[in-house]
Amino acid sequence: MHALTFSRFGGPEVLEWTRLPDPVHAPGTALVRTRCVGLNFADVYRRQGRYHLAGSPPWIAGYEAAGEIVALHAGDAARGLAVGQRVAFADSPYANAELVAVPLDKLIVLPGDIDFDTAAALLLQGLTAQYLLADSHRVQAGERLLVHAAAGGVGLLLVQLARAAGAEVIALASSESKRAAALAAGAAHAVATGDGWVDRVRALAPEGVDVVYDSIGATLADSLALARTGGTVVFYGMAGGDPSPVDPRLLMDRSLTLTGGDLWNVLNSAAQRQQRADQLFAAVRAGALRVEIAARIPLRDGASGHALLEGRGTAGKVLLVP
Repeated sequence: MHALTFSRFGGPEVLEWTRLPDPVHAPGTALVRTRCVGLNFADVYRRQGRYHLAGSPPWIAGYEAAGEIVALHAGDAARGLAVGQRVAFADSPYANAELVAVPLDKLIVLPGDIDFDTAAALLLQGLTAQYLLADSHRVQAGERLLVHAAAGGVGLLLVQLARAAGAEVIALASSESKRAAALAAGAAHAVATGDGWVDRVRALAPEGVDVVYDSIGATLADSLALARTGGTVVFYGMAGGDPSPVDPRLLMDRSLTLTGGDLWNVLNSAAQRQQRADQLFAAVRAGALRVEIAARIPLRDGASGHALLEGRGTAGKVLLVP
């Protein structure tokens, strides 16, 4: 098989299209032929050496893909799985390859009306948005939210789900087209990032917002400043760099809540994965959730996908196609 690999840390140029042996198909796993792979900032972080990596180089990045089962051990049939079954996964490594050995409990069965592109564009970021709104902070109707990177893969889904829950969203986005995408997704206001963005948000919410969803990291101090007294900041990413340390006295003085958002603390069983994914599929089916695909790029040209994602010029999900 072929895979998109890297053997040293650095920019997109370290990625290589490499021929490797087919993965070992051990009992308890299914061999999946990928048809569409989701590209995420976690893949960028790993390529840069900022996230943990298992094994030795060449490393294969990627945790999210959709495809079909091509091999399954006798006696391993579970949850109706069979060769030819259309499946996806959001938290199993080595997805940037033509073939992936995936533990059975990581597989999510796809209904007939959810195609590979939709699944690979939706699952990791949709499950993240769902978790952030239901678990990190249970959003209530009438709350005012500030969403960083609101036109990104998670951001657009977060805006839609928050709006469906009755919340008002102030969206932060860097370009006019991204702000238009956030407004189309249901944001009440779209604010330009760059110099003066804090003042622009403050003009819309003089008393502060109820909740800030911060995936940038370096903006965490500003997010805390924009939360109302008694408000909440949900920190769930570092796309703009690591945050500065937070003085707990600040949290005490303004009765603020600072919480982290890590999907893997709740996505801990096959039943949880399928149940939460089915809720997302139902939202897509009902028209309450629209999946935006920014680009479809051949997996062998994954370096251009990484560059596109890092350039922050896209609204929606970047997909890599084997």
